[in-house]
Amino acid sequence: MTRKFLACATAVAMLPLFSSAAFAAVPCGSRDEIVKKLSEEFKETPQSVGVVNQDAVVEVFVSENGTWTIIASDTDGKSCVLSSGEGWETNVLAALPDA
Repeated sequence: MTRKFLACATAVAMLPLFSSAAFAAVPCGSRDEIVKKLSEEFKETPQSVGVVNQDAVVEVFVSENGTWTIIASDTDGKSCVLSSGEGWETNVLAALPDA
């Protein structure tokens, strides 16, 4: 696990961004455990993924009820919850000509 990922995840984890007390208490763990918890407790499934760099990705999990969670995962399988909330909306945005 890279120091840059750990520093970023630790800094973000310390911010009061968590709507769930369970995630505020333990915001990091194995990716498999966090994904399982999101699925079982919140009915959230993967919505989007973005590559941060060669060592990490950011993923967004969303439920049909609009709850959402953003996690960062490294190449060793460790993940940290960066933020979570309610009211997620998925909109398709059309690009305008010459935009």
